[in-house]
Amino acid sequence: MKTADISKEYNAEQIQVLEGLDPVRKRPGMYIGTTGPRGLHHLVYEVVDNSVDEALAGYCKSINVTIQKDDSIVVEDDGRGMPVDLHPKLKIPAVEVIHTVLHAGGKFGGGGYKVSGGLHGVGASVVNALSENMEVEIKRNGKIYKQTYSRGKTTSKLTEIGISTKTGSKTMFKPDPEIFEELEFNYSTLEHRLREMAFLNKGIKIKLKDEREDRQKEELFHYEGGIKEFVKHQNKNKEVIHQDIFYFDHVRDEYEVEIAMQYTDRYNELIFSYANNINTIEGGTHMIGFKSALTRVFNDYAKKNNYIKPNEEGLAGEDVREGLTAIISVKLTNPQFEGQTKAKLGNSEMRGIVETATNERLSAFLEENPSQAREILNKCLSASRAREAARKARELTRRKGVLDGLTLPGKLSDCSEKDPAISEIYLVEGDSAGGSAKQGRDRKRQAILPLRGKIMNVEKARLDKILNSEEIKNMITAFGCNIGSDFNVEKLRYHKIIIMTDADVDGAHIRTLLLTFFYRYMTPLVENGYVYIAQPPLYKVKKGKNEQYAYSDRELEKVYEDMGGKQGMTLQRYKGLGEMNAEQLWQTTMNYNTRTLIQVTLDDGAAADEIFTTLMGDKVPPRKKFIEDNAKYVKNLDI
Repeated sequence: MKTADISKEYNAEQIQVLEGLDPVRKRPGMYIGTTGPRGLHHLVYEVVDNSVDEALAGYCKSINVTIQKDDSIVVEDDGRGMPVDLHPKLKIPAVEVIHTVLHAGGKFGGGGYKVSGGLHGVGASVVNALSENMEVEIKRNGKIYKQTYSRGKTTSKLTEIGISTKTGSKTMFKPDPEIFEELEFNYSTLEHRLREMAFLNKGIKIKLKDEREDRQKEELFHYEGGIKEFVKHQNKNKEVIHQDIFYFDHVRDEYEVEIAMQYTDRYNELIFSYANNINTIEGGTHMIGFKSALTRVFNDYAKKNNYIKPNEEGLAGEDVREGLTAIISVKLTNPQFEGQTKAKLGNSEMRGIVETATNERLSAFLEENPSQAREILNKCLSASRAREAARKARELTRRKGVLDGLTLPGKLSDCSEKDPAISEIYLVEGDSAGGSAKQGRDRKRQAILPLRGKIMNVEKARLDKILNSEEIKNMITAFGCNIGSDFNVEKLRYHKIIIMTDADVDGAHIRTLLLTFFYRYMTPLVENGYVYIAQPPLYKVKKGKNEQYAYSDRELEKVYEDMGGKQGMTLQRYKGLGEMNAEQLWQTTMNYNTRTLIQVTLDDGAAADEIFTTLMGDKVPPRKKFIEDNAKYVKNLDI
């Protein structure tokens, strides 16, 4: 965003106060979504977003994020430094207002920021409210200031502690164990988010450092090419079908549109949209404008250059998006987001701005690069033919009553309950485990679908080929919500789809194949939290008549301790679900009151795509490197 028209004034008068801080500790989920790992990491993003806002305003070049030895976090930037003068209404330092009053910040029309991602201004105060302790250092006015806080309260006055010719803000916080389920930060989670922020703000330098014992690591994210390098990063393990990444940056009034895109030989589309650095996972007007322009431009070019005859049907939207990797990033002064999650951009004017800009720039790119245009059009036409083949395959199976759920698969042992909200289906590896699951289940609410062997790797196949797989057709039919363009999540027959595989390498592979299928072709199942992974026990420990199960090596040690040591015990390591009878499988893995389920979530689409491409794609070297880099983190590996 151009910064010439942004006010340089940033002081106490720009800090607008809306309401108090009290509700945050009572209902933290309202502000950070969850008190689990996702909410814990959200604290870091809130503080980093404040530094990025300084970068958007043109005053910050570097941001350093450090995970300290005790899992506390330090975020330091070289921006202007938070204001320290007295707030005109509250008569306390502005930095104290920022950290102790909810909805206080320079983002509410006071002139502090013209473009901002942290729209609601709850960032610093919420982090304070949910931290055991917090410390802020500010370099400003030739001096260094310090103030401390704890659990939403101020614990020391703002104090001058030194002098400095530099400017900037430094925030240290330690999350509160009274609030969060666990306090350990995941380096990889922070790495993906910070890399994304660096891509979206070209030129900014973001450094991530881990100081924890045996985990020391440091990375610098700095991309002068911005989202163009984002596309390159997402495609690094894929075969691209044209050399140049299409990119443009369009500024109109107070709006900026940046788009980068490139086609690969893959069969899925990968389009990420952002508004003021916020990932609009549900799209919005900017996404609609882009998709509309894309379909129009390619159809116009195809007809003009005789790729499509005048009497032939044109390319569909899904045809021109197959294999596409695209990043849409818009920046605007007054973004309107639908819903608390900011998942969808609602500004109606953005559709026309994005559509017009994409029409002009993409048309010019195709005209100026005819050989690359030919490669892309051939890909789109191939997708069109495959779509037609898939349509015929769906019609054929629909006539047989398969995809519409009129004839449920013979292997399915369905439940009697018709309410999807309380119904669940277990996808079970093998017939023997399937038999035990059928006998041990709650027949009212639990359905069982045994899967024979490993399903097709859908990462390497189009939908028309996928529909030839009997196991995949059985799942589609059982779920009742169809697939691809016909997918309708409202017709889903079970709101818990539970993957239950053996605790060995083959079981892990089958689980990964199933997750790949759900992610690529039934994404809303994952987005809505309907997919789960069952956790069968690894061990059974028996001493006399006393039997206990352990689900990890750590639990096994605790079982030994509870049962008075290893003396006189027999230990069984479960290699497969089939080793358990129906009663044991119910007790350990299927009983609502005692089982453990892991919900599969989609926090970061870019990271998910990268991992699935690496693990399930054609290229071996990236997969080998991934295994080498992560081997040290593997637990419970059987050799």
